[in-house]
Amino acid sequence: MSTVTTPERQVGRAVDRLESRSKVTGAADYTHNVTLPRMLHAKVVRSTQAHARILSIDTEAARAVAGVFKVITAREVIEVIPDPHYGPAFHDQPILAIEKVRHIGEPVAVVLAEDVHVAEMAAGLVNVEYETLPAVFDEVHAAHHTDVLVHDVLRPAGTFPDLKHLAGRKGTNVALDYRLRHGDVDKAFAEAAHVFDHTFRTQQVMHTPMEPMISIAELQDHGIIIHTASQSPSFVRLEIARLLGWPENRVQVKTRLLGGGFGAKLYIKIEALAVALALIARRPVRVALTMEEQFYTITKHATTFRIRSAVDQSGHITGRHCEVYWNGGAYADIGPRVTQKSGFTAGGPYDIANLSIDSYQVYTNLPPAGAFRGFGITQVVWGYECQADLIARHLGMDPLEFRRLNLLENGRPHATGTVMKDAALRMVLDRVAERIEWDKPFERGLATVRRGRGVGLGFKALVAPTTSVATITLAGDGSCTLLISTVDMGQGSDTAMAIVAADVLGITAESIRVVHADTDVTPYDMATLGSRSTFSMGNAVKLAAENLLVRLRSLGEEVGMPYESMGMAAYLLKKKFGMQAGTLVGTGSFIPSYTSPDADGRSPDITPNWMIGGTGVELEVDTETGHFRILRMENVVDCGTPLNPKVVETQISGAAIMQLGMVHLEKMEFDSEGQLRNASFSEYKIPGILDIPEHFGCDAVESRQASGPYGAKGIGESGCFGVASAVAEAIHDAVGVRITSLPITPEAVFRALAEQAGQPLAANPTERTQP
Repeated sequence: MSTVTTPERQVGRAVDRLESRSKVTGAADYTHNVTLPRMLHAKVVRSTQAHARILSIDTEAARAVAGVFKVITAREVIEVIPDPHYGPAFHDQPILAIEKVRHIGEPVAVVLAEDVHVAEMAAGLVNVEYETLPAVFDEVHAAHHTDVLVHDVLRPAGTFPDLKHLAGRKGTNVALDYRLRHGDVDKAFAEAAHVFDHTFRTQQVMHTPMEPMISIAELQDHGIIIHTASQSPSFVRLEIARLLGWPENRVQVKTRLLGGGFGAKLYIKIEALAVALALIARRPVRVALTMEEQFYTITKHATTFRIRSAVDQSGHITGRHCEVYWNGGAYADIGPRVTQKSGFTAGGPYDIANLSIDSYQVYTNLPPAGAFRGFGITQVVWGYECQADLIARHLGMDPLEFRRLNLLENGRPHATGTVMKDAALRMVLDRVAERIEWDKPFERGLATVRRGRGVGLGFKALVAPTTSVATITLAGDGSCTLLISTVDMGQGSDTAMAIVAADVLGITAESIRVVHADTDVTPYDMATLGSRSTFSMGNAVKLAAENLLVRLRSLGEEVGMPYESMGMAAYLLKKKFGMQAGTLVGTGSFIPSYTSPDADGRSPDITPNWMIGGTGVELEVDTETGHFRILRMENVVDCGTPLNPKVVETQISGAAIMQLGMVHLEKMEFDSEGQLRNASFSEYKIPGILDIPEHFGCDAVESRQASGPYGAKGIGESGCFGVASAVAEAIHDAVGVRITSLPITPEAVFRALAEQAGQPLAANPTERTQP
């Protein structure tokens, strides 16, 4: 179908974000701004035990506090929701703990009051008596031992097609085990010239969105309205409707702008609690977490990744076996999907004829882990790229040439059986090398301050299958309104979607109004996650705008005035209705093709596209202290055709900076009993402006995703893929020591230098030991 375009194309035009003025003036609308008449504030009483039976909950002192409306436990919740368990993969998480607690910080009771400070004070008076049970914290131990079981039985949710295979389990802590079998791995190892065997670990970290989680529930005659800071309002509606046994049209979910999400606000978090409390109190209830409480709600998976590789004399990887253990914490959330979708990429972006992968989602007695920017990719890239550098060093090869030798090319099948298409792996790697000036002489530094450099390359499959629906309406005056359930959380999705629609219609992006997600008004979208919005919702928006043009052309034929451009739209409507009146509606639905993996984890159509990201790093290391300073970082991605170049650089830099925090600053520190010791910004450090290298480059290669809207695909995560391994290799290049566990701290570097010098230091008792 031909489309009418303005002389200045909207795609590729640098457009200011539509919401930017409201944000800088303080007028932006966030859920935290919502206040309702008769609204009660909720404060949560949280478990002090990692694993324990609840013997009693004494609420008498809390109820006696002046101003307290009610104190609620699981007993009251069960009266309004008989089976109060929720979750996107398994229905394993209770709204309030029932009989047992499974991690420190789990909600046990709630105090309601009109004054939030009264509720907080009274919550401290609730006394819970526990019978302590043995707990398990390490993912490898939990996977291979049954002395401690976090759950007695699992109930699959069955919501998503790619997780339909999940089965209920007993007698194990493994929620999901994904396996991939390709070629003859045993034969490859038997015939290998070299065998490499390494284990790499990543730590548990937190999303730290600046806007903490908040949900407000209010009962209505027709049902219930939930105002929530959520990345997935459509899923919240269907999950709340399921919990209540109501039709979806009795549940309305409204979102506003989000002050960050990064995966923390996906699927269902505190919405179920807000709904239960509103049903019990018969008044609006506001559940707003503090930053500290978010640490106990959802996190990023800690992992243990053992990777064994067979390599021939020429440096080709002929076989590889990967074992990845994902520490899912006490509740699965969407961890099984992370385990599967990132698990099948654990072999790396390399052409390996024989590959075996085992990826395990494991329950432990730590706070739950789920989606996090990168969706598990950063953990596996850390492992396979670190080993790529180690193999290259052992063989005496340039690490860049080793990667070029083994790289997957377009037209070649990935180990899953899906043919690589529109994946600019080589272009990204070459551009990183060019920007970091890899082929030029490199100054190695002085005697005690040594310099080094490294590169890292990663790729990610887009989550599938998913559904996105868009609607665009044309008013009597010719103005357009775009209705989508994609949530703008700072990534500029409102602007990107307006650009797509405007390009089809031949108008400016600024002239389109984008309505924020409201499930009574905006159509279904699976979720704002995994860099899927540009591709999936972008395609739906393009189809909706094209459908609107069809309607306009039909209207033109009806009134005897052939449609030529959007400038005629108001005239055509006036000719039809005799005045400024009427509405035309265009709709579009997009579901990318997908074939579920077979018993060997293989599929000819496992993803609709691949996102690519690479990083080059130069740094210096003080050999006397272990401190290192990143001098230069170059980040390059393949995002297909950039819809809005003005947002591309900020998305790349934002991802890279966030991952930089994981590399050398961030770690949730737990003691031997599972107690988190640094749940505040005074102790848990995220990157600040002074942590950003002075030379910080961002770039996107010239590529095109043929199946994407105007050749585009997602960009929100690609900048984070190669950061960690590039830093580790640069340190190794500078001083000859390899760090295999994140975060890479000055202490870790100093310990490695001391061991290298034959003067090992005493062990750090807070470090996780290798099982």
